[in-house]
Amino acid sequence: MSLQHQKHLFDIPEEITYLNIAAQSPSFKAIYEAGLEGLKQKNRPYSITISDYFEPVTELKKLFAELVDVDDYNRIATIPAVSYGIATVANNIKLNAGDEIIVIHEQFPSNIYAWQKLADKYNAVIKTIKAPNTDVNRVKQWNESIIDAISDKTAVVAMGNIHWSNGSLFDLKTIRQKTKTHNALLIIDGSQSVGVLPFSVKEIQPDALICAGYKWLFGPYGCAYAYYGAYFDNGVPIEENWSNRLNSENFSGLTNYESQYKPLANRYSVGESGNFIYVRMQIAALKQVIEWSPKKIQEYCKSISADAVKDLRALGCIIEDDNYRSHHLFGIKLPDDLDVNILKSALAEQHIFVSFRGNYIRISCHLFNTSEDFKKLVACMSSILQKT
Repeated sequence: MSLQHQKHLFDIPEEITYLNIAAQSPSFKAIYEAGLEGLKQKNRPYSITISDYFEPVTELKKLFAELVDVDDYNRIATIPAVSYGIATVANNIKLNAGDEIIVIHEQFPSNIYAWQKLADKYNAVIKTIKAPNTDVNRVKQWNESIIDAISDKTAVVAMGNIHWSNGSLFDLKTIRQKTKTHNALLIIDGSQSVGVLPFSVKEIQPDALICAGYKWLFGPYGCAYAYYGAYFDNGVPIEENWSNRLNSENFSGLTNYESQYKPLANRYSVGESGNFIYVRMQIAALKQVIEWSPKKIQEYCKSISADAVKDLRALGCIIEDDNYRSHHLFGIKLPDDLDVNILKSALAEQHIFVSFRGNYIRISCHLFNTSEDFKKLVACMSSILQKT
């Protein structure tokens, strides 16, 4: 059964057309209520028990593990940001001089800076794969270039499931097969896809998957998730906190200092991961996302945007072929002679929220949107484009 819109769960005024969840998600009512419960708990600290520091975090890890198809929740770490998760990965990789780290052109900075630092440390090379300069079979050729670039020199491939600014869909399964052939690590930033596009760790088998939590996973700003595979089982965390050690549930014995970490990825969770407010909100968010299901969300986004995509193409805009992009997030390449500032002003006047990336508009939608939102977008853009 297909999903219907869920506008009633969100507090978005009728006059607002919000097509920018890729920047920041709105909360729905269950998350808001969960946050209030967390605040009430903070108001009465005498009601907080030892189990409150641990059991909700375990529930949260189990939910994320279910979402990304991981059997053992101990492979999940709760972290504050993608940069934290990527730094943890880079902290546990040793390279040889001349090794290559493959990244995608104009990749998000949180998945670049750590690799630049690692390359400098070991005199390795950052190899950036650019998109071909064409609008015909662009993403197909881009995938082929990525796959061809992987060789015996490749130590790491670090990339997203989709490109964060335009929704270009990467062939992770084939890329993973090629990295295995050359004993290279595959590190995935799932921030713009996990939760709204089906993703299976069992199928892709990445060495690590890092996801921001405040976009498609509807968590508060300042939360993220990480899956770490077997390569990182005995790694070194970037911080040492008491709750990641064995027997940390025994408060009376905390000064019997423990040399061993809890198993697998637990060593990588951020300090104070039991945040009473954030964790409650994250649990409420993930439960709802799992209930909706990424597959059905993706289908819904495709259904409400399909007509608008056709109309915008007819107006001279370029949008990637439907089979090579995501439908929850996609880029619209504007005509070269268009004054982008005029379009920005028109959209602002109509209370239409999108992201601009140079001569591109990034559209991102969810279940709080309807086809009417896209009709409004097309009408506004048409009024400007037909004048050029």
